[in-house]
Amino acid sequence: MLHLKKQKDSGFDKALLIVSVIILLFGIVMLYSASVAIGLERFGDSGFFIKRQIIYLAIGGIAFYAAYKIDYHIWQEWSLILFLFSILLLIVVLIPGIGASGQGAQRWINLGFISFQPSELVKLTLLLYMSAWLAERGERAIQDVYAGLLPFVALLLILSALILKQPDLGTLLIIVFIGLVLFYYGGANIGHITGILGAGLVLVGIAIKAAPYRLARLTAFMDPTADPQGAGYHITQALLAVGSGGIFGKGLGHSRQKFFYLPEVTGDSLFAVIGEELGFIFSVGLIGLFIFFFIRGVSIANKTSDQFGKLAAIGISSWIVVQAFVNIGAMLGVLPLTGLPLPLMSYGGSSLIVTMMAIGILLNISKKNA
Repeated sequence: MLHLKKQKDSGFDKALLIVSVIILLFGIVMLYSASVAIGLERFGDSGFFIKRQIIYLAIGGIAFYAAYKIDYHIWQEWSLILFLFSILLLIVVLIPGIGASGQGAQRWINLGFISFQPSELVKLTLLLYMSAWLAERGERAIQDVYAGLLPFVALLLILSALILKQPDLGTLLIIVFIGLVLFYYGGANIGHITGILGAGLVLVGIAIKAAPYRLARLTAFMDPTADPQGAGYHITQALLAVGSGGIFGKGLGHSRQKFFYLPEVTGDSLFAVIGEELGFIFSVGLIGLFIFFFIRGVSIANKTSDQFGKLAAIGISSWIVVQAFVNIGAMLGVLPLTGLPLPLMSYGGSSLIVTMMAIGILLNISKKNA
């Protein structure tokens, strides 16, 4: 257990809170606009998705406030138990009758009022565990093959096996990214990281080749026009939405692509609706908000006195912003489709609740180190 001197709470990073709230509120408005037609068509209720998202937002608000109030050093003490618990959930989700399936994947545990996705929780628990593990080992041990590299690689392989079984390559890539960012900032040998990246690319290539739908996504990314009604349909419709928005957009609520042309309109395609309805200016503005979020996160990390808090702040900031950019990049055709939600904005309880909890932890770090 850690024995820490009591720290005087200072003011938290208000700029980070403000930008997070703006993104959240913007997401609520755009989700409502995007979901009206599909909610009415599927469930006979134009407010079906937004009502549930507000419930998730309320639960996320509780998680956020609790995380903000808890001294972040507590997470260091409990990080291993929390991480092992999330690994157990990844195993449970694969058990027939317990794990809930949908769209060809088995990624959720049905809790009745909400379907929880354990891989979303793993993003946070891995981040906390690795921050604690790296902080305790120190740079010299991390750079050692046996004390640093091999345990880290073994950890990634275990997570890869469990998440690919669901399957969820997009989430796995984000989780590996989180691990590599923390490993790098923890003082890892650059040669070791390069080797992991090289091996990872080979494994991703094998995973893509082993699943026809992944190969189809990659082919569609390379040339969406080759099969615009098949593998290239999603990206083609997204590009039509973004392109037709122009500079100022068609106006809030006036998207055409959301009327059953654009797949996953409430999920990973939400940015395409933003581009169509509000245009280039608001789209760039949203990107600017995420960049500002990252800048504030890095600033918090730089002000943090202990290694665990520093690594956790870097990890949370990098995870949220990179996932946002991967989502946006896919909608703009500059990255392959991954199915990742737009953080704080896309429909879904697991992602929203865990992300809000992570931001609460980040604000607590800023409060303790201001």
